[in-house]
Amino acid sequence: MMDPFETLRLLSEHRTDQVVVPTMVALRVWSLVSKRPELDLPLVGCMGKASSLGLGVALARPDRQVWVLDGDGSLLMNLGSLVTIGNLSPPNLTHFVYNNGVYETTGGQPVPGAGRADFVGLARAAGYLNAFRFDDIETLRQRLPELVRLPGPTLVDLRVGRATALGPLPPARRTAEALRTVKAALSP
Repeated sequence: MMDPFETLRLLSEHRTDQVVVPTMVALRVWSLVSKRPELDLPLVGCMGKASSLGLGVALARPDRQVWVLDGDGSLLMNLGSLVTIGNLSPPNLTHFVYNNGVYETTGGQPVPGAGRADFVGLARAAGYLNAFRFDDIETLRQRLPELVRLPGPTLVDLRVGRATALGPLPPARRTAEALRTVKAALSP
């Protein structure tokens, strides 16, 4: 198991100009480590929708890489998005799933199929071009530069522990405000 905070810091170190769509637990830390907040589309209170929004951005801006920072519980609430993403097959989409087996932001209840749901297998069956699983930070550190350059869609299942010291959700921009900011940042 990896520390979710450490994985987010690692992603931040490798981020250049990708549009990032963080939600749930990832959002709490990403807002603190992101070096390009003008390219972040944080989804507060939209469990299950990050993959769909990320897909829309990837299709609208095929010239820009898009990273979705999803949770396992969040993805389970919108599994149909895997099939839609696989069908449309945007080469510029990387979908990171923070897989800790619980609904972290709602109190730590176990997600259905915790420990059994195979997000890598589901992504491959749905048509994702690439799908990987990591449970060791050093292996992820070695492979990440290659992974983020692969044509997608790519799903990366990150086996992480619980985020024990979350604290309150940091102030986040409203989605409409974030969309305006990202749109302005992407304008020529």
